[in-house]
Amino acid sequence: MLEILLDTLIDIIKLIPFLFITYLIMEYIENKTGNKLKQRIQKSGKYGPFVGGILGIIPQCGFAASCTNLYATGFISIGTLISIYLSTSDEMIPIFISEQVPINTIFKILGVKLLLGVLFGLLVDIIFKLIKLDKKHKEVDICDEDHCHCDKNGILKASLIHTLNITLYIFIITLIINIIIGIVGEEAIDGFIQSNNILGPVIASLIGLIPNCAASVIITNLYIHNTINAASLISGLLTGAGVGLIVLFKTNKKHLKENISIVGLLYVIGVISGWLLELIGFSI
Repeated sequence: MLEILLDTLIDIIKLIPFLFITYLIMEYIENKTGNKLKQRIQKSGKYGPFVGGILGIIPQCGFAASCTNLYATGFISIGTLISIYLSTSDEMIPIFISEQVPINTIFKILGVKLLLGVLFGLLVDIIFKLIKLDKKHKEVDICDEDHCHCDKNGILKASLIHTLNITLYIFIITLIINIIIGIVGEEAIDGFIQSNNILGPVIASLIGLIPNCAASVIITNLYIHNTINAASLISGLLTGAGVGLIVLFKTNKKHLKENISIVGLLYVIGVISGWLLELIGFSI
C-alpha cells in the first residue's frame, strides 16, 4: 500500500508544473487580453490537430492533462483534443529505451500514432462542424468553477488555487485506480488478454482507457513479452490518454454526456485503427 501511495505521489508531482503553467496562461488571457486573443486562438483551430498531434508524442502525461483544461474552457476544438489524446505516449518511450528496443521501431510507432492522431483529429473537427456540434463558442470560466475570487487574488494565486484543486482531484482518483490495479494485478490482465487474443485491439483499447499512466505501462509490457501484436499495441496506446480523462470529467463536469462521447469516440478510434492495422498486416 505504501508503495502504491508513493508511486501515485510521484506521478502527480510530475503533473503539477504542466497544470500550473497552463492555468497561468489561461488566467493571463482571461484577465489581461479579454476575448480577442481567445477568439484568435479559436479561429486557428483548423490547424489544432496538427500541432496537438506533434506535441502529444512527447513522452509525458502533463500535456494531455493541460490541454484538457484548454478544451474545457473553449480554447481548442474537440478534434485537437482527440488528436492529443491519440498521439500521447506516456511511459512507452522510457520503457522501450530501458528494454533496448531499436530506435527505428520506436519512431515507427510514434509515426503511426502521430499520423492517426492528426487524421482522426481533422476528421472529428470536420464532422462536428458539419453537424454543428463543435464547441468553439463554449464559454466556461474556471474562476467561477473553482470559486477562487481571481479578481481579488491576482493571476499567480488564482493559478495556484486552480492547480491545487485539480491536483487533489487527480490524486484521489489515481490512487483509487492504482489500488484496484494492485489488487487485480498486471499478471491477471496479462492472462485475460492471452486467453482472448483474437479480440486484441478490443481489449487493448479498453485497457488503454484506464485514466492513469499505468495503462501505457501495461500495454507496452504486454507487447514486449509478445502477449499482444503490433496492431493491438497501437490500439492500446491510442486510447491511453492518461490522466487527461480524469481532468476532462473534473473540468468539463457540466457536460457529462459530452465527456462520455469523447471517451466512446476515443475507444472506437482505437479499435478501428487496430483492426485496420491487422488487416494490412502491420508489424514493427
